[in-house]
Amino acid sequence: MQTNATLQEQLILEHIKKLESAEKNFIPFVRHVWPDFISGYHHRKIAKKFEDIAQGKIKRLIVNMPPRHTKSEFASFLFPSWLVGNNPKLKIIQTTHNTELAVRFGRKMKNLIDSDIYKQVFDEVAISADSKAAGRWETNQGGEYFAAGVGSSITGRGADLLIIDDPIKNRAEAQSQVSRTHLWDWWRSTARTRLEPGGSIIIVMTRWHEEDLIGQLLSEEEGQFAET
Repeated sequence: MQTNATLQEQLILEHIKKLESAEKNFIPFVRHVWPDFISGYHHRKIAKKFEDIAQGKIKRLIVNMPPRHTKSEFASFLFPSWLVGNNPKLKIIQTTHNTELAVRFGRKMKNLIDSDIYKQVFDEVAISADSKAAGRWETNQGGEYFAAGVGSSITGRGADLLIIDDPIKNRAEAQSQVSRTHLWDWWRSTARTRLEPGGSIIIVMTRWHEEDLIGQLLSEEEGQFAET
């Protein structure tokens, strides 16, 4: 018969193993910080690609998914939070169709990194004490985060990870040739030029037009991007 002390030791060991798994693997991390999360096939498939990004196996990733499939929660909040835990010197530029939404992701990341549940996994990582802005902050180990809307100036910023999440707001905007051209010009002249040597790019979006940003990338920069 197990004693209370033995049972307690087993529970402590199990807890330690879960924390170690959350540090090394993305889905266990998500389960740790989001206890109500229910994993589906598409989550596990994306997680594998994210882990490939983290390990340097791939440098370019496209994620195509319909709305309401957790793609932004994963790509713009949970994944960069996990990545910062493993590499607190990382420089991240987060973009989406407007600055307000990008800053919202930055605020969620900042709050999570400051939380006790995050520190159970990554106890040496914190937000720098003088970082007050939700959309622009630094870690205690020199990492940087900068949020911006598509079309905004990000001159002077460098990114080890560039995230472009839903750069087109809706179907109506996707049907606009002017909007598509504006986005493509911003990609070529601004966004991709911010990448540090060896840096990675993740583009996450719902596709509403065959000549959207992803369509043009797959056509003109064929072979550079992995698609899921």
